[in-house]
Amino acid sequence: MNNFKKIGLTALAASLVSVSANAGAISVSGGASMNASGYSGEGQNRGATFTMGNQLTFSGSGELDNGLNVAISFVIDQGDDTTQATGVAPFDSHSVTISSDALGSLQLMGEGGASTASSISGTAAGNLWDTFDQVTANAVTIPDLSQTAGPGDDVFMYTSPELMDGLTAKLSFEPQNTGTESGTGYGINYTGVDGLSLAFAEADVVGADSDSSGTNTQMDISYAYGSFTASYSNGDHDEGLSTGANDIEIESFAVTYTVSDELSITYGQEESTRGSASSQVAELSAISFAYTAGGMTLSGKMTEGENLDYTTDTAADLEAWTLGASFAF
Repeated sequence: MNNFKKIGLTALAASLVSVSANAGAISVSGGASMNASGYSGEGQNRGATFTMGNQLTFSGSGELDNGLNVAISFVIDQGDDTTQATGVAPFDSHSVTISSDALGSLQLMGEGGASTASSISGTAAGNLWDTFDQVTANAVTIPDLSQTAGPGDDVFMYTSPELMDGLTAKLSFEPQNTGTESGTGYGINYTGVDGLSLAFAEADVVGADSDSSGTNTQMDISYAYGSFTASYSNGDHDEGLSTGANDIEIESFAVTYTVSDELSITYGQEESTRGSASSQVAELSAISFAYTAGGMTLSGKMTEGENLDYTTDTAADLEAWTLGASFAF
């Protein structure tokens, strides 16, 4: 009896491989970048730092006989997981998505999972805080000015079909792991008005105890009119710790002027507020440009930050510049 089962499973596996090969094909896209950056401020007048980035994305999709679409995505990124000792450093986020026009889409993210909140956690100004994250100036280390709890691996995300003109709903589920509870999230996206884009989401922050658990709430809104686009975002990370030391709210806005199809200029600001009563508000501002032509993008940015460690210490008032060239192929 066991032999018949093995024969049946082998035949089924072979038929599935055959269907996949006939229904769709795997494609590869890639990107590479060259970047230069530098900092100035108290104890920070130093030379430029040069970095590079590269990754390949393997993707494929096909339609099954029952009308469902199945898609897979797998990323190879040399800079990902370099601290792991298991030999998997080049491998990045991967996912499988099952979808249909009537049912919406269900995605399982094996690595690089996102909740409804973390999937829209980028600020309107483009995460200016990340420019100074963990930079050390005269023995002062700049903390993480934005908090969004990533749900980790093996996370589900469901996106509904269009509920009304321009409106969709999203749900996320983080399965229970050792020492932690499961987590859920919900959100909406609306694009029913010409030029307007709105996203709102809330998701559980899952920690080992009540002090490290809580909620993430994210809101993004942008409106484009002619050559101008105005954007606003608010992210609120709230944990149960009574001192509020782990609570961070980051508010941001940006205005982009599209000079031509190739050139755009953006000015943006961010404010990060920590829950502790004695903390100062960290303030950041930047002006940037991007020029795109033939798969190549040249970009530059000047960023200024004050009170970056939530104090008035002048060592935490820094400036930074970045120049980059990225290529899509």
